[in-house]
Amino acid sequence: AGESGESGEGEGGEGEGGGGEGGVAVGAAGTDPVVYGSALAIAEAHVIAARDAHKAGNTEAAAEMFGHPVSEVLADPGPVFTDLGVEDMAPLFNGASKAVLDGENTAAIEKRAGDIIAALRAAGEKAPDNGTSAAMISAGIAADQIERAATMYGEAVEGKIYGPYLEGYGFYQSAKAAFDGSADAIKAEDADVASKIEAALDVLGKAYPSATLPENLDANQGELQGASSAVMLAIG
Repeated sequence: AGESGESGEGEGGEGEGGGGEGGVAVGAAGTDPVVYGSALAIAEAHVIAARDAHKAGNTEAAAEMFGHPVSEVLADPGPVFTDLGVEDMAPLFNGASKAVLDGENTAAIEKRAGDIIAALRAAGEKAPDNGTSAAMISAGIAADQIERAATMYGEAVEGKIYGPYLEGYGFYQSAKAAFDGSADAIKAEDADVASKIEAALDVLGKAYPSATLPENLDANQGELQGASSAVMLAIG
């Protein structure tokens, strides 16, 4: 289960020119609901990855995944969260990480993961408003997560490393959650964006079949990057 790959999260997506180890454009999080929501989605991706890795018996990786968002994602936008009235979520992440190491059972860890996701969703309700529709906010968040998932697969392939693969799996799952929750609204507003996201999720789903490292990382990276780029171009 071993090492977790921290590198690569800052590459691409909303993070370009943004600073923050999680690749989040911190300066824009207080005014842009897509950047704000993407930060929360990155954190949720880690929770999903941690939960599913723990269920698969990869406890060390699970503990690391629960711990990552505290320093990598939530720290820099902290003042934004405070200004918007979002409670500090770090204790939830740190508590879950410690619980994994302390040997809590699968049901208890799943409950902790559910509590964190609920807190992240509640924080999402306090997103800044710049006039972007709810559908396009969800589409933008999904696009950000898709790009991260495609990037992490490339990193995983380089050394057949579990950490980047697991993070990519989390990003894929959080992209799917963002899209599935607003799919009809996105289709109604922009059918092309919706179809491009669906196509990318289909490709990523084959690349990331589970939270366990596949025997062969043989998904076509060109296809992954192409599908991701098509989403970004459609969103503009």
